[in-house]
Amino acid sequence: MLSIQKKLTNSFYAILSLPATAMGFALSIQISALSWILSTKYHLRIEDVGLVWASGPVAGILGQVIIGIISDKVWLWKGRRRPFIFIGGFLAALMLLALPNIDVISSALGFSGILGVAIAIALTLDLAINVSFNPTRSIIADVTPEGIERTKGYAWMQTVSGTFGVLAYVIGAVWNNYILIYTGVIFVLILSIIPSIFIEEPRELESKEDSDVKSKSKISFLEILNSIQPLWGFLLYAVYAIIMRMIHIELGNYYVELFCFAVTIFFILKAILKSTEGNSKSAAGITGFKKVLAAHSFTWIGIQTMFVYMFIYIQYKVYNINPGDPISNSLQVEMGRVVSISFLILNAVGAILPAFVLEPITRKIGRVKTHAICISTMAVSYGLMLFFGFSPVIIYIIMALLGIGWASTISLPFAIMSQQVDQAKMGLYMGLFNLSVVLPQLVASFGVGQAISHAPDKSLIFIVSSFTLAISAVLWFLVKEDRSEA
Repeated sequence: MLSIQKKLTNSFYAILSLPATAMGFALSIQISALSWILSTKYHLRIEDVGLVWASGPVAGILGQVIIGIISDKVWLWKGRRRPFIFIGGFLAALMLLALPNIDVISSALGFSGILGVAIAIALTLDLAINVSFNPTRSIIADVTPEGIERTKGYAWMQTVSGTFGVLAYVIGAVWNNYILIYTGVIFVLILSIIPSIFIEEPRELESKEDSDVKSKSKISFLEILNSIQPLWGFLLYAVYAIIMRMIHIELGNYYVELFCFAVTIFFILKAILKSTEGNSKSAAGITGFKKVLAAHSFTWIGIQTMFVYMFIYIQYKVYNINPGDPISNSLQVEMGRVVSISFLILNAVGAILPAFVLEPITRKIGRVKTHAICISTMAVSYGLMLFFGFSPVIIYIIMALLGIGWASTISLPFAIMSQQVDQAKMGLYMGLFNLSVVLPQLVASFGVGQAISHAPDKSLIFIVSSFTLAISAVLWFLVKEDRSEA
């Protein structure tokens, strides 16, 4: 073990953050370039772009949970997380290389259309990212003690990852998205493989459970389903939306969506309002885990809506171009640059705040309250985008404000969640926690995408984002934190 790991120095936290940074860099490229390249180079419709984006969360539903369960038990290449980081990094780099060559790959395979190939590449890319994201986040919990040091680990993860995310958007803004993609191939390979070699993983993971519980530690499908009860409404809608899209049926109303929304609200309130008094430590941990899922889920409807449809919003509101209208190559590049600069600013703020601002604040007022305040600022900022985001400069300013919530979203919830669950099952619960991201992402890709496609005013993008972040902020304020573990 390196001395910096024994002493938990800042340099060790930086190295520990690099595998997650590799996946974050790949995700930044996906956010910056995927909608742009599908809309401009391959001329896909809005709903088809949403379908391509939806393929990733579908992969994440199974990918993170399965990999989480396996990585808790396996020991290979002197690690339980390391093998999956290596494999995921390699696949992610390969799919990034394929992204600007979808048409070439489609022609080589003899396909007349590119949608199927685009979905396959996006699916593999997101599956690769998901395969690695779970282990890269779980390994931080594996090698850090509970409390302040673990919060520091996740804060450093976001600071380092966010810094490289800024670099990604700088490359896209200063040069172009093609250079960004090819640069990403190299970075993802290096950052996912080399740092992992120097991190020593514990051979055995400590368990909070007593010996009687350990003997029954195998978790069943029904127990997993019960653990994600706050997400049942999202899961129900995801199954419905995927089936309806596969058989090409559109009902022309939103009755099913309203029913799923009602189911979601019911189970989320049930989780949030449930008391943990008198429960055993493990039962209280599961209840706390459900509360985190409930509060976190609505955040990702709004954030994913921004990620997927930001290019459409800028095209429509800033440049007054309707989807489907012809766009010159120079204007395509200009709009792509506005999107890149927007996400550059978002990630710049997201990189600076976690380790240097948010982590010190959590020591004083706690992780949950800090996160709830950050999510509130995000809801307000989406409202500002709705009323004032009609020029690149104003959009850039508002994206800086959104960066406060973004910084917190991809750092603090991991620390909050990891305190609730059994250390020996961290991979499993990290995978289940990811469902509070991917299931809402499917709502954004299918339901929100359909609504935006039909809406004459594309400002609906930020109406949805502001509304869902406001719900999430309220829910986070209702989550109670045990400050003794802070």
